[in-house]
Parts: sequence; structure tokens; C-alpha cells
Amino acid sequence: MSESEPAGQFFDAAIGLLRQVRDEEGEHIAAAGTLIADTVAAGGRLFTFGAGHSALPAQDVVYRAGGLALMNLLPVPGAVVDVVPATLGSALERVDGLATTVLDSSPLRTGDLLIVISLSGRNALPVEMAMSARERGIRVIGVTSVGYATGTTPRNPSGGFLKDHCDLVVDNKIAVGDAELTAAGVGAPFAPASTVVTSAIMQSMVAAGIGELAERGIEPPMLRSGNVDGGHEWNRKVMAEHGDRIFYRW
Repeated sequence: MSESEPAGQFFDAAIGLLRQVRDEEGEHIAAAGTLIADTVAAGGRLFTFGAGHSALPAQDVVYRAGGLALMNLLPVPGAVVDVVPATLGSALERVDGLATTVLDSSPLRTGDLLIVISLSGRNALPVEMAMSARERGIRVIGVTSVGYATGTTPRNPSGGFLKDHCDLVVDNKIAVGDAELTAAGVGAPFAPASTVVTSAIMQSMVAAGIGELAERGIEPPMLRSGNVDGGHEWNRKVMAEHGDRIFYRW
């Protein structure tokens, strides 16, 4: 794959962003791992939320082989890319009051941890989600592009961005517009890298939490692949032992 071809250029851009996040956000990722470990050790529950394409990295750590069994998705009906029309999901991100209604109907409670993912961090849904969660005694980690706070204007009643309403923020370093490449004859920038980078951040935070639990002498409740011998039996045992903190199964 040539470095001069778009595919190679995208790989180079994504790798560069991953290195930048590793080097510049390492302390924040480690701190996120500590928050995850603290929550698990105290008997709290773990949740992730994202709307639109930000829902993809939120889902990536839930019910995942090699992942922490206690990671739960906080769903908002319609706020994902599989809704029809797809533009409805974008519209729902701008609806005031929706996040509070979702939290009112959710199992989240004081002492839990919520990871809110929003690339721009400017719309009502993720900002209100973070604000309302913290008002309930829920700790919030925000994963966002801090650059949007200087390159765009807020679209929510708070007048701020997601980064302004979190206990901890991890910056994914994505540029405003989320497109890494340009080319002659292509009318708009292309090749977004936010999903690649943010998914890596999510996995790194969970890995940090798992490592810290092990260092404290607490065995992390892990999931194994169902495609290896004994995997389903292992997972059934883990879910039975920790069922009061797992909300993605009956």
C-alpha cells in the first residue's frame, strides 16, 4: 500500500492520531482507569453513552470478548445510525430534556460511572447527559474533541461543551470536521478517523481499569470469546456472579 495513495494516507493519519493520544492523553487515560477501578471496587455500575457515530465506540466495550463484563450501554432510542431516516438521529441530539428523561428511566444511580462520548461535544443530548448525571452523584468521563470548543459554537442551553461538564475529559485530538484527507476532484474532505481513535481510547481506558483492579488484588469480571472451548460456560458463570450490575441480558 503506497503512502501516496488515499488508503495509505488514511492509515498514516490514524496512526499519527493514535500516537498523539497515547503521548498526550496518557495521564487522563490512566485516571479514567482509576475511576473505573474505583467504581467496580465500590460496587458501582459502569455505563457508556454515545449518539450517532459516537455510539459505535460506546458499544465496542459492551459484551465484548476480552472485555470487562460490567460495561453497560445506556441506549437512547433513535439516537443511532440505524434509525430511518438517519437524519432523525442528528435531530434528536439537539432535543432539550431528552437526556434527563433517559436518565429518569435508566438504572443509573449515585456512585455509578458514565462515559459520555461526543466528537463535537456541542449538542444538547451529550451535554445534558453529563450535567444531569453529575447532579445525581454519577461520575462522568467525557471522550470528545476539545478542538471543537474553539472551532465551533455550542448548540445547547448551557452555553458550553461536553468538556465543561465532566469529572474527567479525554481528548481524542480529532480536528473539526472529522476528515483526514483531501484530494483534487473531491469536493469535501474525506476519511474520518474519529471511530478508530475513540474506540482505541475506550479499550485503553477499560484496559487501564482492569490492570488497576488486578494490582489491588481484585479479580476483574472478564468475558471470554464464545468461540473458544469453554467460553460460554465461563461467561454464564461471570454473569451469574455479577448479574446485579449487568443490564444487557435478561
